[in-house]
Amino acid sequence: MHDVRVGSFVIGKGKKLALISGPCVIEDEAHTLECAEALKEICASRPVNLIFKASYDKANRSSHSSFRGPGIKEGLRILGKVKKKFDLPVLSDIHSPEEAKEASLVLDVLQIPAFLCRQTDLIVACADTKKPLHIKKGQFMAPWDMKNVVAKVRAQGNDKIILCDRGTTFGYNNLVSDMRALEIMQRFGCPVSYDASHSVQLPGAGDGVTGGEKEFIPLLSRAACAAGIQALFIETHTNPAKAKSDAASIYPLEDLPALLDMLLAIHELVSCKE
Repeated sequence: MHDVRVGSFVIGKGKKLALISGPCVIEDEAHTLECAEALKEICASRPVNLIFKASYDKANRSSHSSFRGPGIKEGLRILGKVKKKFDLPVLSDIHSPEEAKEASLVLDVLQIPAFLCRQTDLIVACADTKKPLHIKKGQFMAPWDMKNVVAKVRAQGNDKIILCDRGTTFGYNNLVSDMRALEIMQRFGCPVSYDASHSVQLPGAGDGVTGGEKEFIPLLSRAACAAGIQALFIETHTNPAKAKSDAASIYPLEDLPALLDMLLAIHELVSCKE
């Protein structure tokens, strides 16, 4: 497996678990900083490496009227402040090739959304920045087909690839997590993460919004850590009921420490056996 360096730490087999966490979308500067400060405090006393995540734009909302975020310029300004004030690497979604270069000036990791993981121009533009990429497997794709996505990135001379599973379409308005996908994608020589938040979504099941079953986040996270992932993606919020994006599948910040302690114990046990 090819390790991926993010800031001052490395993601790979036998390394500390990386946690990618933060609110789904940047709601405002004050809330973003509040979440970043709380997450840093939670992770400071635990054997975990934090990457702060918040999207400057959510381009794939269910409804035209849904909140999308502040946009790239204001969003990057806020993420830059998080990075400087709390000394944290930051991550956000990239939706078009034109965004990649500008976003790479601030972001430590560029995230390719699941719906866009087959878009060659986007993949190439992000790969050309030479920044680490967090690429979500499309919920419409088999895990072995991600080898073609990996090949597109490596063709640009970039081997800083983290692949992410976020569930697979299972009939209408439902997803299923096949834990075999985590092992299969590691065979491409990439660290693998599991997106526990989006895996519990019920796409299109709400009235103009995406539904979700956040009560299953702990269960699926435990299973993914037992399967030997290198990173875990959990979106969190100080008040999930009032979250402006993905409220049904975002994990309460106050409950994260207890969950994290359980997951780190599993990760440590699995790492010792590898």
